[in-house]
Amino acid sequence: MSMLNIALPKGRLGEQVYGMFERAGFACPSIREENRKLIFENQALELRYFWAKPSDVAIYVERGAADIGVAGKDILLEYTPDVYEMLDLNVGKCRMAVAAKRDFRDDRQRTLRVATKFSRIAENYYAAQGREIDIIHLNGSIEIAPILGLSDVIVDIVETGKTLKENNLEVVETIFPISARLIVNKAGYAFQKERVEQVLQTLAAQMEEEA
Repeated sequence: MSMLNIALPKGRLGEQVYGMFERAGFACPSIREENRKLIFENQALELRYFWAKPSDVAIYVERGAADIGVAGKDILLEYTPDVYEMLDLNVGKCRMAVAAKRDFRDDRQRTLRVATKFSRIAENYYAAQGREIDIIHLNGSIEIAPILGLSDVIVDIVETGKTLKENNLEVVETIFPISARLIVNKAGYAFQKERVEQVLQTLAAQMEEEA
């Protein structure tokens, strides 16, 4: 039997999710060692884990380099990868929101300037309202865009809202809640359905037990 490849997002969320896999009986001890390795194997369980940039996990799964992966709902809605979304892991919770300066008032007679890393999400959200917008795609600190007059609002992930508050911004609309989702490669699922289902069911049972 071939290795089951699992892509985890680097960082705090990935470590939290690996802990869930570990508690569910899918441990890979070498992942806990102090090293800079990116790929870890448990030959006995025929599991291979690897760390990837959070926004890249879905690509590894879609292209078949990983059978299973963990990605935020924001990534899935922004990049719309061709994968199966199988399980809400109920961790990594935050929300996608529209934020603006505290004194902002929307003048619907003019085009709304929207700064964001999530262009597709912003476009779809405002298209559903029939609102004319000008997307300003940024990759860095989105919060400074309205302060410097580059945009009227921002569309971004909000966790605690502390950064917004410190920059005199506030949430004006919540677009959708975000959490980490377990995703599966479509072709891999057909070939390894039994093993993938075992992981899914065991994780779901573990989550229920811990709830």
